[in-house]
Amino acid sequence: MAVDKEELKAKILEFATKKAKFKSKMYIKDLYAAEPNASPREIKNAANDLVKEEKLEFFSSGSTTMYGVPGFGKGIEEAFEDDKSE
Repeated sequence: MAVDKEELKAKILEFATKKAKFKSKMYIKDLYAAEPNASPREIKNAANDLVKEEKLEFFSSGSTTMYGVPGFGKGIEEAFEDDKSE
């Protein structure tokens, strides 16, 4: 069942913002809970659109890519700041 993309993006953003208060970075599979009727591909496409719109951001540790809401938790620059001082 196809889900309206704009509605899906709104649900993902709402879900991620609520979750960000407790967990600032989320795996794509965490975002699947935002809309159980949407396929994983629809969720991923909508989440990537939100990144392009700068409403979500990518966070990568090198081996894993996660999604986060800008302004919650550490950004990528802060997370790896200690590595630069050595």
